[in-house]
Amino acid sequence: MKRLLNNAISFFVVAIVLLLLIPLPPFALDMMLIFNLSISLVILLITMNIRNPLEFAIFPSLLLVTTLIRLGLNISSTRSILTKNGDAGKVIHAFGSFVLQGNVVVGFIIFLIIVLVQFIVITKGAERVSEVAARFTLDAMPGKQMAIDADLSSGLITEEQAKIRRNNIQREADFYGAMDGATKIVKGDAIMSIIITAINFTAGVIIGVVQSNMSFGGVLSVYSLATVGDGLVSQIPALLISTSTGLIVTRAVAEGSLNQDVSRQFSAQPKAIMAAGAIMVVISFIPGMPKLQMYLLAAILLFGGNRILQSIKVKELKEMEAASEDSDMLEEAEVQKRQEEYYRNIDNVYDMLEVEAISMEFGYSLIPLADEKNGGRMINRVVIFRRQYAQEMGFVIPSIKLQDNSGLGTNQYVIKIRGEEAARGELLVDYYLALEPSNPTGEIEGIEAIEPAYGIPSRWITPDQRELAEIYGYTVIDPLSVMITHLTETIKRNTHQLLDRRETMKLINRFKEKTPDLVNDVFPNMISYGNFQKLLGNLLKEGIPIRDLELLMETVAEDFGSGKDLDGILEDMRVNLKRTVTRKFCVEGQMRVIVLDGELERKIISSMAKNSQGVYLALSPELMQRMVSCLEEEKKKFDDFGQEPIILTSQVIRVYIYRLLEPFYPNIHVLSFSEITNTIQIQAIGTITV
Repeated sequence: MKRLLNNAISFFVVAIVLLLLIPLPPFALDMMLIFNLSISLVILLITMNIRNPLEFAIFPSLLLVTTLIRLGLNISSTRSILTKNGDAGKVIHAFGSFVLQGNVVVGFIIFLIIVLVQFIVITKGAERVSEVAARFTLDAMPGKQMAIDADLSSGLITEEQAKIRRNNIQREADFYGAMDGATKIVKGDAIMSIIITAINFTAGVIIGVVQSNMSFGGVLSVYSLATVGDGLVSQIPALLISTSTGLIVTRAVAEGSLNQDVSRQFSAQPKAIMAAGAIMVVISFIPGMPKLQMYLLAAILLFGGNRILQSIKVKELKEMEAASEDSDMLEEAEVQKRQEEYYRNIDNVYDMLEVEAISMEFGYSLIPLADEKNGGRMINRVVIFRRQYAQEMGFVIPSIKLQDNSGLGTNQYVIKIRGEEAARGELLVDYYLALEPSNPTGEIEGIEAIEPAYGIPSRWITPDQRELAEIYGYTVIDPLSVMITHLTETIKRNTHQLLDRRETMKLINRFKEKTPDLVNDVFPNMISYGNFQKLLGNLLKEGIPIRDLELLMETVAEDFGSGKDLDGILEDMRVNLKRTVTRKFCVEGQMRVIVLDGELERKIISSMAKNSQGVYLALSPELMQRMVSCLEEEKKKFDDFGQEPIILTSQVIRVYIYRLLEPFYPNIHVLSFSEITNTIQIQAIGTITV
């Protein structure tokens, strides 16, 4: 019995073939016609409820089988119509009577319309869609196979998953290829139905008039009823099957069943539904339009769209409330889970070793200053600074990583260079920072603070106090400007740390495009890339621009073979850049400087010593302490001018004086007489003596 059931479909197909030869009694014919209609309905409903065409992969075979059933039944019914004077069972008679309604012409016209709709619209469209789907599926196979191989190579999927995906791709290609051929069967079935109907009617009329001696009117009545009924009984299932064919080949991007997709996608656009209802109201004003029907439909659309819109809003509100209640817990758990999964791979641990060149971390309250979505302008200000600094110094500031840090205070921020904290500050977002002048004309109330970039005593004031503070002589700055100024000054002081080998190579390679001969001569024959990086870093550390790379490389070429060390080459670079150095530190045609006493310079020159690391000053601690103390007194004179202190000395000891004083005064500048053009006036406002 089990074996019989397993082969039931095979026996059924053989039986259908026998229908072409063996006549069926009216009862059996009715039973088979009802079965044909039922199986067509089942197939249509299945195609509407599947999510993927491969869920119904036997459809091409079923298409052939159902077509064979219809053809067999058509032949059996034709035999009954022609041999039994139009009697082909109750099903055919019922369909014919219902459609004709006593009017042969109307019945034939309706039948013809149904056949043409199936043939021209549904079948033709399904055939084209199947053809295009098959071609595109085959064309996309190599790309899909490569994607699977790439995922397998990267470890995203296992070998078993790759086999399943490859099998699905092959099945999909086979399915659409089979559908491309199967649609031709549907098209042929439609053509054949028209031919069989014509044969039934023509042969029936001839047989009825010639053999049965019936009147012509009686023949038309009997055989038209049977012919139309037979055609409808076969064409309605064929129409259902054709519709199923069109549905299954157009379900390529479906996410659920047809009912689910239609419901979900229509309900996702409630405003469009309401707009359609409003348009129907406008159309109803056309003279002669049935207003009751129009208003009824418009009301349904407006009411339905509004209900859907309100349900969406309620759903979103509930989701927001649920998310706000559980977000912290879920986010923490999710982050921890992702981290655990991520760091199980030891290779991912190495990502933790990467160090950002520049990073800035914010407390919660300062995030809006950097968030462009909330109107934050920090990124734009950073972009402007990067452009200006590149034009001035010849060095492009690397990208700055901005991120929040829950470990900081809500109003705090931290600036990091190479992963380590370089500066820290605190802002009040809703306040302004008023910098205290030397002689204010009035006093304002506020929260006392220190300006983070320059250390100027300040006060945080409310916006309504801004005008009064400016009247009293205070310089009022918004919080974003305070933070940007702090960031830019920190970057300027640490630019030499940002100039790594990668950035140096970028500068050299861009210059190499213009003068390749000079670059090829200098590197690596005259100087290594690492030593050239040190020279550029020392220039940037002292605030000297490096835009003129050609001049700097030519200096290296000139000093090659002279026996000069890096310090000597550095001083020659500064001398060749004298116009740039003069412009950088000259104010209104003059330069205010501090000079060294002649006796002190001689002591410094005599203390110069050399070891394996290079030349250094072997000064006594007492002498160094007196120099620092004297410089502290002379430095105060520059505060009145609002300038950074400049020490002017001879070229021989310039670099060593700078290295001696820089740890105590990071913002000090030490220049030599050789670095200054003779077109400006030098004003010595102080002298360091010991």
